[in-house]
Amino acid sequence: MKSTIENLGPTRVRLAIEVPWSDLDHAFGEVYKELGKQVRVPGFRPGKVPNRVLDQRIGRPVVLEQVVQHAVPEVYSEAVRENQVRVISQPDVEVTRLDDGEALAFTAEVDVAPTLELPPLDALAVTVDDVEVTDEEIDAQVTVMRERFATLSGVERAAEDGDYVSIDLEATLDGEVLEDGSTTGMSYEVGSGGLMAGLDEAVRGLSTDESATFSTALLSGEDAGREAEVTVTVRSVKAKELPELDDEFASIASEFDTLAELREDVRTRLARTKVLQQGAQARDKLVEHLIEAIEVPVPENMVTQELAWRGQAMERELAQAGMDWDAYFTAAGVEGGREAYDAELRENVEKAVKTQFILDSIADAREVTVDNEDLSAQIMAQAQRNRVSPEQYAQQLQQGNNIADFVADVRRTKALAQLLEETTITDESGNVVDLEALRPRTVDAPAAGDGADDDEPADEVAAEAAAEAADDASAAADEAGAGDTVVTDAESAVDDAEGSTDKP
Repeated sequence: MKSTIENLGPTRVRLAIEVPWSDLDHAFGEVYKELGKQVRVPGFRPGKVPNRVLDQRIGRPVVLEQVVQHAVPEVYSEAVRENQVRVISQPDVEVTRLDDGEALAFTAEVDVAPTLELPPLDALAVTVDDVEVTDEEIDAQVTVMRERFATLSGVERAAEDGDYVSIDLEATLDGEVLEDGSTTGMSYEVGSGGLMAGLDEAVRGLSTDESATFSTALLSGEDAGREAEVTVTVRSVKAKELPELDDEFASIASEFDTLAELREDVRTRLARTKVLQQGAQARDKLVEHLIEAIEVPVPENMVTQELAWRGQAMERELAQAGMDWDAYFTAAGVEGGREAYDAELRENVEKAVKTQFILDSIADAREVTVDNEDLSAQIMAQAQRNRVSPEQYAQQLQQGNNIADFVADVRRTKALAQLLEETTITDESGNVVDLEALRPRTVDAPAAGDGADDDEPADEVAAEAAAEAADDASAAADEAGAGDTVVTDAESAVDDAEGSTDKP
């Protein structure tokens, strides 16, 4: 086999491949074997029909066509490996020569990962927000705790924000009552704004057995987007009473004896959350810096395909919800309509693709490898986030043929994590942020009945399961050739970068 590469652009090449006839023996053998099972020729048993008879029976051109279909994918893959081409799409193949008994030649145009020129990465620095917990933030958290222990009591007055009302709703369109827009005895918090536009305004000021009518746009169903008339009737009004904020409340709502101890614990937890937010902010700023500092050509085909896939997925979700694009934009408060939505989506996809290429290049330059410990840590983290066992998550990867993509994402995550650890991170006050504070201290244990041995610690069982799943993933990745392909969506490499240090 002979092959040459022609660069058609920074992200596209043309492979010209010529195969001598003798190299097609395997393809001919497979084709004749399959045809021999399918074609029935009098005087010959199935599978025993001579090749020359098959040529005569179905025609030599048909045989050659099937040989080409069988041989081209194998030869193309071999040429990609030999030339170390990192393809990121399916090739456009054109047979340029097919001389029976002499040679097969074809070209394959395909998108490839670009070769990037990386800047020095040994003096990176980012600035993040200060960690400051205010008394107002502590008050807000304590108020949430008080809300959990609140009681409701009936009042003889008009409804106000924060009250809970029992309401009946009846929606009509063109004078016809909508069954799916009517209900009775619904509990609703006045001012929450979570049900339908205009409801809060209508309910405020109503007392028991009083009604009001308002107009609102339907959000779902075949009439989504049309204005319906809704009549709301208040059946009861209840006020929410919060417990007194004292030591007794602290002892009831927490393990602390005093309100001061409770507030100090809230302060500690809020500070911990903000430190984690510092890490995520540092990661995001580092990625933004890399995108600005490195010129990354983006394959238009790759972006177009991703946009089409996401658009179709969104349309399916809208259809299931009984909505169209206009109804969605109205409900979500999206300004600018479909054009603005598509523009923002394109920007996000291009950013994700650039991030992927950058992290791949950094991983290549630093010779980052992925071992079973890395896979185990990520399988454990992702399983926890998806609330499934490590075995189930690994099975999902295999069933979706996503093993190679997962391994590639783990490699990018590891490369970004290493770079983040070497980056100088300071807050706005000039204090250095220690990434060690971002490492989780414990591993969530699986629930009882999830396969854990009662005599073995649950976190050890989960870790062992993740290790076994990592072995399976590693083996499957080797079979799939994980290093030969670049996946088409890199957002998870950015989203999970902070999780790259999630080793239990």
